[in-house]
Amino acid sequence: MPKIIYITPDGTRHETEVETGYSVMEGAINNNIEGIVAECGGACACATCHSYIDEAWLERLPPMDDMEDSMLDAAYERKPNSRLTCQIEVSEDLDGLIVQVADNDY
Repeated sequence: MPKIIYITPDGTRHETEVETGYSVMEGAINNNIEGIVAECGGACACATCHSYIDEAWLERLPPMDDMEDSMLDAAYERKPNSRLTCQIEVSEDLDGLIVQVADNDY
């Protein structure tokens, strides 16, 4: 199983194994990662799974679609490396992905 590294807003680092086919958001929920609220359950309708992807990984992710881009406009403190974790499917290629969880409790 690929290892995803989540860094919560307080700086705590969590290295977790996430099944392929799950989203990065589902991996966070299944591993009790604080800060991934996921109010919409992964429907790309709330931006409460907003996170910052480590710069080294941005080019390895599938491109953002228009719906995710639009929803990120509603996210708190959007940055160039912002993504919605519900839109990133875990694969073996993402082993070692580093995700900084945004402040989603606004």
